[in-house]
Amino acid sequence: MTSTRSRSSLREEEELRLPRPPGVLRRFWARHPVVADVLITLFCLALSLLPASPFDRTAQGPVSLAFAAVAPIAIIAACVTLLWRRIAPLVPFVASAGVEGLLLFADQPAGTPLMFVACYSLAVYRSSRAAWTGLGIAVASLVTLATPLVLTGVVSLQIGLNTALTVLVLGLIGTLIGVNVGGRKRYIAAVIDRSRQLLVERDQQAQLAAASERARIAREMHDIVSHSLTVIVALSEGAAATSDREQAAAASSAVAATARDALTEMRAMLGVLRDAEATAPLAPVAPVDPRETVATAQRAGFPVTLTESGTSVLSPALAHAVGRIVQEGVTNAMRHAPSATSIAARIVHSPGSVIVEILNDGATGAAGTSGFGLRGLAERAAHVHGAFVSEPAAGGRWRLRAELPVDHTPDPVALAPEEPS
Repeated sequence: MTSTRSRSSLREEEELRLPRPPGVLRRFWARHPVVADVLITLFCLALSLLPASPFDRTAQGPVSLAFAAVAPIAIIAACVTLLWRRIAPLVPFVASAGVEGLLLFADQPAGTPLMFVACYSLAVYRSSRAAWTGLGIAVASLVTLATPLVLTGVVSLQIGLNTALTVLVLGLIGTLIGVNVGGRKRYIAAVIDRSRQLLVERDQQAQLAAASERARIAREMHDIVSHSLTVIVALSEGAAATSDREQAAAASSAVAATARDALTEMRAMLGVLRDAEATAPLAPVAPVDPRETVATAQRAGFPVTLTESGTSVLSPALAHAVGRIVQEGVTNAMRHAPSATSIAARIVHSPGSVIVEILNDGATGAAGTSGFGLRGLAERAAHVHGAFVSEPAAGGRWRLRAELPVDHTPDPVALAPEEPS
């Protein structure tokens, strides 16, 4: 299962044919994200520890002593959180905001690049909305904290303004760049994902078309072979049973003619399938003439009649369906009702539909509904938006009936059940 998915993924990557990212450095950072994060962390650590080093550590006062003890640890911890900026960008953002708040208690104005990297990471790896919201909350929180400290004299006005402006400017620049990069990254990811979906849909459509075409071939082959072989068997049995040489010769000639007709139909169908320029794989071959079907059955000695009332202009697909339904209905009657005294085929043309009905009085027992022939007839009727039934009728007869509308066009891809094996 895993190997199949791997092969499918590799094939999708090959068919997508994505271009190489521009720039040697960009490709290097894309292939080595851990190295990039470590270098960024070290860079920020170096620039962030510098503000904490020049402060007077001998200064008296609890605030200066606390800052001198806590600031280096907090800065190192905040820089280390940058290693998780891709998978959890909110963590380094909160840590960076905390460090900026701590710098309010420095002896002189100071700043770090942490807020720039944190806002950039939040915009790229989380969302643009999260970056703007986080920046607003960070600036508002810092101003809210600095205002009472400045008013009470704990923090000088210069340090308060410098810290607030540093957070605002660096955060704004990082957010703007991150929104641009993150939006482009998400857009490209969406385009690639959509391309993969289109590849999958294309493969699925190809599989559906192949399955539908196999089902169509199975229907055509079944109708051609089943009807012709049924007639050939009946004629051969009649030729073997009669002692009249002339009748036997006529039956043999009819067998040969039926076989030739079957070969002609098969060649026509295979010619359509092998046509490299064919653009409609479900286009039917030449319609079957119901009168020829009835005449062939009559030559085989079966009491088949055909009645046709009304006239209408049928599309090639509908005419093909009518001919095949008559052919399969007569073939079923010949095969399953050999003792029938009447096999009546009827075609009724009305303004909105054409009705095909085959009645025989020789069916015995319950007829199955899972055969390939009946399944194919149901598919043919559905293909032209019609209805098909095969059921017992009054008087011990069996009725096969299809009602096909004349104002619908067939589906481009017929929905077919599983192909016969």
